Amino acid sequence: MTIAVAVKRLAHGAGLPLPDYATAGSAGLDLLAAVDAPVVIAPGARALVPTGLAIALPPDFELQVRPRSGLALKHGIVIPNSPGTIDSDYRGEIQVIVLNAGTEAFEVTRGMRIAQAVLAPVSRLVWQETDDLDRTAREAGGFGSTGLDFPMGN
Repeated sequence: MTIAVAVKRLAHGAGLPLPDYATAGSAGLDLLAAVDAPVVIAPGARALVPTGLAIALPPDFELQVRPRSGLALKHGIVIPNSPGTIDSDYRGEIQVIVLNAGTEAFEVTRGMRIAQAVLAPVSRLVWQETDDLDRTAREAGGFGSTGLDFPMGN
């Protein structure tokens, strides 16, 4: 399925290509850093990286901003609020919160593929308040209540 999305290139995004899919099977588009000068992120520090783009999503869609696995594995570069959500009514610049969870400083340069974006449909819920919920085997167990090991059946 292909969905048309209006995109506005901001002044500091001039000269950078629009986000694109790296391969025919890629789920995410690569978002590029639209920084004018290198940004050095110290270990444990965060930075807000601009993309130089603003978009108009169609209703009932969101753009999810996700980390790139290679940056996470090789450099400890993660997106702490992953996935970040760009709502369909947001018209400001897409920016990426980047956290350096690695042990060395990381330099973000102009045009670097800093994150990926995945277009996703949005379903809206309607609350149905009740005094009782249906029972399950799990009930209120959470936060590790199912353990770490895969249960081996008999």
